[in-house]
Amino acid sequence: MSLLNLKKNLRQNLQKPSSCRRGTQFAIALLPAVMIWAAAPAVAQQPGGMPAGGQQQMQQQPPGVGTSPGMGPSPGMPGAAGNEQAYRDAVFVQDALRNSQAQVAMSQLAATKSPSQDVQQFSQKMVQLHTSLSNQLKPATKALGVDEPKGPSKKERQEIARLEGLSGPDFDTAYLTDLAKEQQKNLRAFRDEENNAQSPGLQQAAKQDEPVLSQHYEILQKLAQAHNVTISEAKK
Repeated sequence: MSLLNLKKNLRQNLQKPSSCRRGTQFAIALLPAVMIWAAAPAVAQQPGGMPAGGQQQMQQQPPGVGTSPGMGPSPGMPGAAGNEQAYRDAVFVQDALRNSQAQVAMSQLAATKSPSQDVQQFSQKMVQLHTSLSNQLKPATKALGVDEPKGPSKKERQEIARLEGLSGPDFDTAYLTDLAKEQQKNLRAFRDEENNAQSPGLQQAAKQDEPVLSQHYEILQKLAQAHNVTISEAKK
């Protein structure tokens, strides 16, 4: 599907927020780009410091970095030239997996607990989309020499537990609000990777996926508006 046709389909979705019948096109659009991650070669070290604004994020070594010979940065060398940018790629993949796992768990709840048909339909598409995304990202953890996350973060697990205790309109409000936070994190991560990735494969994937994720977030905003749910910008 060409980018022009994809944008036309996305605009049609924005005009019909309650149906969300074209959610599967997001999964289809994402798969070719994500395949680049799975096929990406081992991260090559390059000279040069880390781009501004990323030092705090990369201070700690992500679990499992350097466990495969020749894959990604070696442990014990966080200040070596090029290693911090390789850490950035590793953190991006791990965070993207956790984010998808969280959105799948939240949306699985919404598919059964939401009292609204349009929210149920939207959540089912989110399960399909992020399950596919996770399945395609998993091989990239091996290519980068990092461990695959065991599940959502502690904070995300707390949000999921809170959703389990809600019902009716309160559930819809909480689900749409929490999902928006996850998608905002998603977009920030992809935009950052688009500008700062060391791996050419990851950078190309981020460039292809970011516009789709951005339009996907707009559809969620329209759905929230239809349910009188206010979505605010989440803190970084």
